[in-house]
Amino acid sequence: MSHISVLLHETVDALLADRNTGIYVDATFGRGGHSRLLLEKLDENSRVYAFDKDPQALAVGAELEQQDPRFKIIHASFADLQQALLQHGIEQVDGIMADLGVSSPQLDQAERGFSFMHNGPLDMRMDNSQGLTAAEWLLQVDETDLANVIFQYGEERYSRRIAKAIKAAGYMETTAELAEVVKVAHPKWEKHKHAATRTFQAIRIEINKELEDIQLFLPQSVSLLKSQARLAVISFHSLEDRLIKQFIQKESTLPEDTSWGMPQKVQDTRRLKKIDRVRASEAEVKANPRSRSAWLRVAERLDH
Repeated sequence: MSHISVLLHETVDALLADRNTGIYVDATFGRGGHSRLLLEKLDENSRVYAFDKDPQALAVGAELEQQDPRFKIIHASFADLQQALLQHGIEQVDGIMADLGVSSPQLDQAERGFSFMHNGPLDMRMDNSQGLTAAEWLLQVDETDLANVIFQYGEERYSRRIAKAIKAAGYMETTAELAEVVKVAHPKWEKHKHAATRTFQAIRIEINKELEDIQLFLPQSVSLLKSQARLAVISFHSLEDRLIKQFIQKESTLPEDTSWGMPQKVQDTRRLKKIDRVRASEAEVKANPRSRSAWLRVAERLDH
């Protein structure tokens, strides 16, 4: 399955807010759907800087770079956004977008080891040029720590049973082996959901430090935004969306007066204004079932 960019027009339109010029960042290039639409709508003086860790995504980005001089692909995590852009002389931008999680090619290519739907090596790394594979990590992680990861990142109630079974199984080379171990250990499956779904999600999030990267990315993105520039982030599960929601809430809420006695003038430290929250339409969900769980949150940088 080729990658279909989720909430494509909604994201780009919200990001541009009727502008057609400036410097924009696609923090998760993937296969470039959002970057391409941005380039279509921007004038010849604009620039789009895109980030990705995945070697296959970088190869696609390199081709686009050859086709369009306004575009630049950067091999880095969006957790290093500010530093990487500074190396290119960029201190502020007119908009930043991110489409979180894994892309369809990553899920559908068995050799990437992201999914139990396609048997392949137990890898799960977005950047498969460095770091531990899922198989290596599972072999060395402590059972208690593994159970905690499965519970926190997979929201799996049977995490302890599953962790015990995984550690008892020893080294596993393939996604099918891990899926079978989890299936046998799981006492009660959810309807229409494979027993290993939550466990695979949890291990993938841990291997790629996905939530930690989001927590590093969000404050940097606000610091980079010019006044009235926008941040648009698409998330696919509750853990990601909660982080984004809480961050925007915190950055867009006036601090309370905590003084005793006479009320004091509270310093306005707000950096963001909430703009919108959007879900995929019924038509998009029908055309691309993976968009069902997607949420787009949009916020705008305030003047001060």
